[in-house]
Amino acid sequence: MNSSKLNSVFYAHSYHPIQAGSIDGTDILPHDNAVYRALLCSSAGLYDPFGDPNVIGEDPYCTLFVGRLSRLTTEDTLRKAMSKYGAVKNMRLVRHIVTGASQGYAFVEYESEREMQRAYEKAHHSVIDDSEIIVDYNRQQLMPGWIPRRLGGGLGGKKESGQLRFGGRERPFRAPLRPIPLDDLKRLGIPPPPEGNYMSRFEIPSPPRRKRSHSDREDKRSRSRRRSSSRDHSYDERRSADAEGRSRKRDHSYDERQSADADTGSRKSHRHDRSYHYDEHERRSNSRDRRYDEREDNSRKSRDSRRHDRTSSSHDDHLRSDSRRSHKRHR
Repeated sequence: MNSSKLNSVFYAHSYHPIQAGSIDGTDILPHDNAVYRALLCSSAGLYDPFGDPNVIGEDPYCTLFVGRLSRLTTEDTLRKAMSKYGAVKNMRLVRHIVTGASQGYAFVEYESEREMQRAYEKAHHSVIDDSEIIVDYNRQQLMPGWIPRRLGGGLGGKKESGQLRFGGRERPFRAPLRPIPLDDLKRLGIPPPPEGNYMSRFEIPSPPRRKRSHSDREDKRSRSRRRSSSRDHSYDERRSADAEGRSRKRDHSYDERQSADADTGSRKSHRHDRSYHYDEHERRSNSRDRRYDEREDNSRKSRDSRRHDRTSSSHDDHLRSDSRRSHKRHR
């Protein structure tokens, strides 16, 4: 086999007890008594995954398995931790039927399949109450041929127990390094390894998806059309509201401009009135000044005229006096 297969893995899509007990999914014989017991239960149909009265939730596609919980973890703590990934609809922390002590695992149902997918991807190996948890999809109801751990089946396990089960998210099958007994696997009803289609151990396996029927597709299309029409209607309403808002804004701006223009005109008119009164006052003051200057000029001219008249009269008198004296001397 190619050495590149050393880091390649694959996951089980259906459960077979003999295959789950094999590290590479190619065993054809049970290697311990627990695997043999699980094989008997599977062959005789002694386990009904849908007959468990303690199963919670109505939708297995929205339900998540949470394992390796601390024995001290309570329902409130678990609900608070798992609510980070979506709205928790139902939850059951599995407890001992007699003592009531926690068994270390729980089932959590979310409101939608999308929320369950988010928790499936992000909650794996997270820590709750100092304990690193694992999460997986609801294999009890979604994995064909499932046998629980109490009947010798299950997945995972610890090395100390000597009952490891492979094919799950925590312990996937390794790519086979030896020839695959295809005929024996086919005879036992064990699905063979997907040669040439292995995954890296760092890839996250996808949980089963709900099969969509024709009516479901039609409902989805109708919901999509309703959402589209609702978006269009909302868009039209927003556009109408925006147009109305812009119209009101324009009207308000126009009114503000008109009011501002009116105020400006009023101020201009007031300034014009004040300017007119000031000019009228200046004209009157100038007129008074001119009349005063005219009166001053007239008064000065009158004084000068009288002074001139007096001077002329005195000169004439002086001349007549001189003339008389001269006439007397000649006589």
